[in-house]
Amino acid sequence: MLEKVYAASFLGVDATIITIEVNIDSGIGYHLVGLPDNAVKESNFRIHAALKNNLLHFPGKKITINMAPADMRKEGTAYDISLAIGILAASKQINNSKLKDYIIMGELSLDGSLQPIKGVLPIAIEAKNQGFKGMVLPTENAKEAALIDDFEVYGLENLSEVIDFLDNNITFEPLIFDTQKYLNEIENQFTFDFMDVKGQESVKRALEIAASGGHNILLIGPPGSGKTMLAKRLPSILPSMSLHEAIETTKIHSVAGNTKNKEGLILERPFRAPHHTVSDVALVGGGQYPQPGEISLAHNGVLFLDELPEFKRSVLEVMRQPLEDREVTISRAKFTITYPSSFMLIASMNPSPSGDFINDDSKIQSSSLEVKKYLNKISGPLLDRIDLHIEVNPVPFDKLSNEIPAEPSKSIKERVQQARNIQTERYQQENNIHYNAQMDVKHLKKYCKLNQDTKNLLKKAMESLNLSARAYDRILKVSRTIADLDNSENIESQHIAEAIQYRSLDREHWI
Repeated sequence: MLEKVYAASFLGVDATIITIEVNIDSGIGYHLVGLPDNAVKESNFRIHAALKNNLLHFPGKKITINMAPADMRKEGTAYDISLAIGILAASKQINNSKLKDYIIMGELSLDGSLQPIKGVLPIAIEAKNQGFKGMVLPTENAKEAALIDDFEVYGLENLSEVIDFLDNNITFEPLIFDTQKYLNEIENQFTFDFMDVKGQESVKRALEIAASGGHNILLIGPPGSGKTMLAKRLPSILPSMSLHEAIETTKIHSVAGNTKNKEGLILERPFRAPHHTVSDVALVGGGQYPQPGEISLAHNGVLFLDELPEFKRSVLEVMRQPLEDREVTISRAKFTITYPSSFMLIASMNPSPSGDFINDDSKIQSSSLEVKKYLNKISGPLLDRIDLHIEVNPVPFDKLSNEIPAEPSKSIKERVQQARNIQTERYQQENNIHYNAQMDVKHLKKYCKLNQDTKNLLKKAMESLNLSARAYDRILKVSRTIADLDNSENIESQHIAEAIQYRSLDREHWI
């Protein structure tokens, strides 16, 4: 007898429905076709043990299973329960009336319990689009799939409960996602607060500007000046994620398997801080079994690269295209995958190999040649894509010992949110633009008009600092953000002047 069970596979962050056709005929044998990998091929051992331990019968006949489309590789253990249900339905041990309406997926333990799987959210989205009524899956994954409206999600514990659901022996209630509860909980989800940072007012101002416009920023200072501490607190002043952003972020982390044992949605903006030994594939994504890299896992959040010059040149250069296009495309012989990667880059570095500024009174000094060689580890095109360069100096003792708490992240976040609201209203008629850092040349001409005084000031800075055309664009974007923080409709001279001072590494005599 032939039965069909529906599951799904994903490539990148998009899912494809998989039809599992199970045919039981006279004879002996077990044949699984449709490009299954080793994990899928081994499922018959798990299925056999799970059926026996739940007092069910594994048919001693010729079992042929086809996983269609047969030209797409099937990977992982998520098909265990799908295959088991197909075998039980084809051998008439369970009711098959609900199989056409539900996606059924999960990994089977030998005792029949269901273990969590990856990629549940994109699978649920595709299932809803394809007209399926709902999804049956392990309990740990249920909250994630329940994010989809008008879609029944049943989180079950084991094989026996799945059979009870299909046979209507027990009435199970679908899990409902509470959107209002999410909106209430999404506030104040950060761990680190700027209240803990003494001094560094100029750096906090630069980070506030970066957060307001979604700009990339580079912190330059000696060890112990607080670069890492400041970077870790940047997510605390970013605007709260919208429901759409949260679902988009959760979708990527679901594919990577980072949402297990979590409350469905990822509420905090991601903060990714890969070590400087990271490979280019780990940063960008890909591999034999394609996975999102660090830059995609930082989507809608922050990517922090500590000690930037210590990263391999090849690793840094692969970020140039994602920083511009806000997505990364991985092309292989058999497939092409596009991962979203709209993130804020915050990087830190020492000003010299010795760790100190060259004019400091430290005993160990680096020569100008050594400093130039050190800085040349970072290419000019990559530096041009970083909007703000800010120097971070050590905090003096009197500020460190000051008992007065600094301004909390909540206050800074309110100003950032107001600036973002202005930008949201400004770009509501534009496609795929939500904040200033996303503007291209066309939008710069439209939204960053300068009067004669500001033009003269910018011209003088361009000539004296020998800035590139891309740096010119960055200055305009940052000045637009500073004007938004001042609630100014026009870009004034003081806004341009402040934006220019955030291009430290472009100054000819900075070393």
